[in-house]
Amino acid sequence: MSEEFYRMKRLPPYVIAEVNGMRAAARAAGEDIIDLGMGNPDLPPPDHVIAKLIEVAQKPSAHGYSQSRGIPGLRKAQANYYARRFGVEVDPETEVVVTMGSKEGLASLATAITEPGDVVLAPNPSYPIHTFGFIIAGATIRSVPTTPDENYFRSLDRAMAFTVPRPSILVVNYPSNPTAETVDLAFYERLVAWAKENKVWVLSDLAYSELYYDGNPTPSILQVPGAKDVAIEFTSLSKTYSMAGWRMGFAVGNKKLIAAMTRVKSYLDYGAFTPIQAAACAALNGPQDIVEKNRLLYHKRRDVLVESFGRAGWDIPPARASMFCWAPLPPALKEMGSLEFSKQLLTHAKVAVAPGVGYGEDGEGFVRIAMVENEQRLRQAARNIKAYLKSMGVNTPAKDVA
Repeated sequence: MSEEFYRMKRLPPYVIAEVNGMRAAARAAGEDIIDLGMGNPDLPPPDHVIAKLIEVAQKPSAHGYSQSRGIPGLRKAQANYYARRFGVEVDPETEVVVTMGSKEGLASLATAITEPGDVVLAPNPSYPIHTFGFIIAGATIRSVPTTPDENYFRSLDRAMAFTVPRPSILVVNYPSNPTAETVDLAFYERLVAWAKENKVWVLSDLAYSELYYDGNPTPSILQVPGAKDVAIEFTSLSKTYSMAGWRMGFAVGNKKLIAAMTRVKSYLDYGAFTPIQAAACAALNGPQDIVEKNRLLYHKRRDVLVESFGRAGWDIPPARASMFCWAPLPPALKEMGSLEFSKQLLTHAKVAVAPGVGYGEDGEGFVRIAMVENEQRLRQAARNIKAYLKSMGVNTPAKDVA
């Protein structure tokens, strides 16, 4: 009998969990921790969405098994979203499937289309499911950068030239989690052409589609003519409508990939609770003022975070999208490494952040800061961090943090 199960041996310790454990212990001891570690929205969903959940949950017929691929009305609502937001027409019957969040969707697709020995191209640093969903399925990962520049495409070409077997899948995630980098439509046009030339499936994670700043709407890869020949895209209601715990997402795009994923899901689940799916319809079809409201709120938090942390002595680049800032460690403390720095911030500044190394080796030297506390708490975090940096001998600006 093996001492360890096969797939468990392929999963390293979850680095971020180490900081999460420390945070939980500190809170259990009564400490006031400002939690900027997990991307867990602190805002409620719209009232009409909650009302729809309650209304449908009160119906006796709503409590049986649902449809694994999603109720027809919800698939139509997602198709309508793509039409009005991106100008993309999709068939709700063959090109849309409902997922239990984009994370489950990516894992189900990995199970459906990957076999042991396949090579998958995934960004480094990246959100863990972008790599470990495929590792669990038996594939091998070859890393590519996240920064969408010429080096990115050179890395793709090198991977195709020097990897055996040739990679068959590429994962992209813009706006990026954790780096908050973005791309324009020209990037996707070049990527789709590359994927067709090299016979590679493209899996796009667009979970942060509506959290864009400075008037630059996030494009979809499916806006590129012919993209559905090679691409599938994942979206989520988690951040757009503050529905993270509801676990409601979608995959849209290539019919062959959608069919494979739908078939696997039919063996694994009976779909999300019907009242939740009905409430998701209300979110997509109802008033959309919550989308702009959330975007403006996160935008303001970003500005407060960058300004107050900067005055505390820690310069952080402003995120162009998403609910995260990807922050380089203060230069004087860079040798500490992202994991130890995160532990130090938690212990001495009572601020939780996510160590960059938890998103891949190329995340070392950074931490991910989630903008999930209000402006007052962000300024308090800055004051705490200023005191910590001063205790470490880091020169901070003379002006106090407001």
